[in-house]
Amino acid sequence: MIDAPPAQAPAAAASTPRRGAPPAARDGGSGGVLAWGGWGIWRAVRLPPLHLPPLPPVAGSLSGRSVVDVLAEEHRELLALLGAGAGSARRRRDLLDVLAASASRHLCAERQYLYPAVRAALPDGAALAAREVAAGHEILISLRDRADVAGALRRHVDATAALLDRLAGAVTVEDLVRLGSRVEVAEEAAPTRPHPGAPATPPWNKVVDPALGTLDRLRDAVTGRPTSAKMLTRRYANRLF
Repeated sequence: MIDAPPAQAPAAAASTPRRGAPPAARDGGSGGVLAWGGWGIWRAVRLPPLHLPPLPPVAGSLSGRSVVDVLAEEHRELLALLGAGAGSARRRRDLLDVLAASASRHLCAERQYLYPAVRAALPDGAALAAREVAAGHEILISLRDRADVAGALRRHVDATAALLDRLAGAVTVEDLVRLGSRVEVAEEAAPTRPHPGAPATPPWNKVVDPALGTLDRLRDAVTGRPTSAKMLTRRYANRLF
């Protein structure tokens, strides 16, 4: 007589969480984790989205925007903030906060990636980069002190446009797209407040800027400080002051 093979547990049981399991496990790709909540209970926790650069080019195609397009769009936004109507005292204060946040992110990303590329690609790149880093430092001081920055920002827009024209003639399109992706990612973690005393050149600015950005965003969340034009639009969409 041949003994029957031992009965196997249903396949679904293998995936059943057990008491004493690790504190978190992936929930099958739904964008979150299963967190151990104690007393034999697991609960789903959704993770925040990751802001990653575009995937590398596939089959000769390019993914992402050129650094020329990225910075040109941001320059237009900065000029639009300079030309925005004043309104009430509160709205003037909010406009200055958004301008400071937008310009701080923008300048930090340029110092992390644009100016090192200029130094490497252009014969006189070191001098050009040093000049723009110094000019950006003065803008950050003015933003911190709530001084007038209109003239300095307009000069920055013109100087950077000329710099980008030269850079576009010295590197490949692929390099410009790769640089644009890095600038966009850098701004996700950049400070939202001016920090003139922070390091201005790699590698230290790539270490310090994200740390300052984390602290700035915590302060912004606690105080309700607007840091983008979209936040400003939502705040005053239904107000007459």
